[in-house]
Amino acid sequence: MSKKVTETVEEIVVPILDDMNLELVDIEYVKEGSNWFLRLFIDSEKGIDIEECGVVSERLSEKLDELDPIQHNYFLEVSSPGAERPLKKESDVTKAIGKQVHVKTYEPINGEKTFEGVLTDFDGQILTITVTIKTRKKQIEIPYEKVAKARLAVTF
Repeated sequence: MSKKVTETVEEIVVPILDDMNLELVDIEYVKEGSNWFLRLFIDSEKGIDIEECGVVSERLSEKLDELDPIQHNYFLEVSSPGAERPLKKESDVTKAIGKQVHVKTYEPINGEKTFEGVLTDFDGQILTITVTIKTRKKQIEIPYEKVAKARLAVTF
C-alpha cells in the first residue's frame, strides 16, 4: 500500500467517529521494541469514556480486518488524548484560547524554542501567549508556521 498507514487509517476511522459524534485528535503508528502500535486519540465536547473507546476500537478493528491495509501484526489502542491534549489543527488552537499551553517551535523566537503560558489570541497566523517570568507577564507572538508542537499544559 503506497499511502502512509496513518492516512489510510484516518480515512477508515473518520466515518466511524462522525457517526458517533466524536473527533479524531491524533493517530500514531510507531514501533516500540519489536512491536508495532497503532494508537488513536479521540475526543468530544463532553469528553470520552472507556465504553466509547471500546466501541471505536471494535468497529475500527472490524474494518481493518476486512480491508487489511497493514501488512504485519500490531496492537490497536484507542484512548482519550488526556489532559495534555495535542493541538494539531488550527481549530484545536482556537478552542484552546484562554487555556494554559505548551508550545515548541522549529526555530528560536527571542532566543527560545519552548514557551508555556496562557494562549490569549490566535488569528490563524499568530499565536499570542502570555508567559509569566517571575512576577512579570509578557506577551509572546509566535507565527503558526513556526510551531513544531503544541499541546494543552497542566499547571499545579
